[in-house]
Amino acid sequence: MKLDKDLVREILLAIEASDKTPDSWINLAIESHSKDEASYHVMLLHEAGLIVAQDLCSMSDFDWRPKRLASDQSRRGESRWSKPGGDAGNRQSIRQASAQGSLKDRSSMNSPFLRTW
Repeated sequence: MKLDKDLVREILLAIEASDKTPDSWINLAIESHSKDEASYHVMLLHEAGLIVAQDLCSMSDFDWRPKRLASDQSRRGESRWSKPGGDAGNRQSIRQASAQGSLKDRSSMNSPFLRTW
């Protein structure tokens, strides 16, 4: 089964809009996709650490149900670079690697922050 980014978005928005308590399951009703497709994408989101979900699979049924958004996922509008050590920490580690000789050819790297130092 292929990853459906629109379905992922629908699932995340449904979880965010849910008024269920964080310890109860959210029953997803997504009309344009089957229950198995939704369950598969819930499983992928859980494995990626974006949501907390419960495996309710049985011998004859594939069933994953979301509970809540994961508490450590970045919030809307926030950048991962704004976390402590973000861009400055990455620059420092690249400088250290360069000083140790593990970065041989900087000209082949196209990262925007590598061009600034």
